Amino acid sequence: MATFKSLHDCVAENLSDGDVAAFEGFTHLIPHAAGHEAIRQGRKDLTLIRMTPDVIYDQMIGMGLVKKVIFSYAGNPGVGLLRRMRDAIENGWPRAIETVEHSHAAMANAYEAGASGLPCAIFRGYRGAELARVNPDIKSVTCPFTGEELAAIPAHRPDVAFIHAQKASRRGDVLIEGIIGVQKEVALAAKRVVVTVEEVVEDFDGIHPNLCVLPHWTVTAIAVVPGGAHPSYTHGYYARDNAAYLEWDRISADRELFTAWMKANVLEVGPDVFAERVKDL
Repeated sequence: MATFKSLHDCVAENLSDGDVAAFEGFTHLIPHAAGHEAIRQGRKDLTLIRMTPDVIYDQMIGMGLVKKVIFSYAGNPGVGLLRRMRDAIENGWPRAIETVEHSHAAMANAYEAGASGLPCAIFRGYRGAELARVNPDIKSVTCPFTGEELAAIPAHRPDVAFIHAQKASRRGDVLIEGIIGVQKEVALAAKRVVVTVEEVVEDFDGIHPNLCVLPHWTVTAIAVVPGGAHPSYTHGYYARDNAAYLEWDRISADRELFTAWMKANVLEVGPDVFAERVKDL
């Protein structure tokens, strides 16, 4: 049953050192505010799962929170590299990290398997690909009915999932509009689910029945954080801050500049700063 709490308490009560955590969002609704709170609270030794890790994972890796990343494609969208992630992989700064790389299809199927309570995902994939040479989690199985060889990987079952959404009802149901990534699947796969939202409304009466609604019994805690997806966008609320993504490439290229930026823009500010950043978008 979802409870409404401050972002600080949502993170403090649901994210522990050593957890396997997924901060999911695809193109928009990326939970930057939740990631920043994890950084402020100094979590460490996290295993992060994410389809398309971008700036928020770059920041968490650069601040030393992460020991392992399970992912498909990593980059600053529309710009280029994740420079802090690359520095950690190539130079061990600020610490070495382990990486487990999958295809997008594999990641989506692993979340679906986790949401279904299955130990692994079985799907058509990786045929002709050499990723299995560097990822021992990629196995093959033979279909007992057709004899077809299929790919198999472990299901994703995070200790905690963080997502951002547009609305929560007073009861704690969560409404996601626009592009839907794997937020539904990660919420059902995780042991605990924290959602940041733009606003709270009385109920969802009158909405289209095919919209994505996570019922209150799938959610552990909700924090109201307007602008909580910035610099990504929230459909119907604010646009993508393209300038911020371009600027991140410059900031993240230098360790000292990165450290100073994180201190001024994350460590020394609270979640209310997100609402201020989206006022002119």
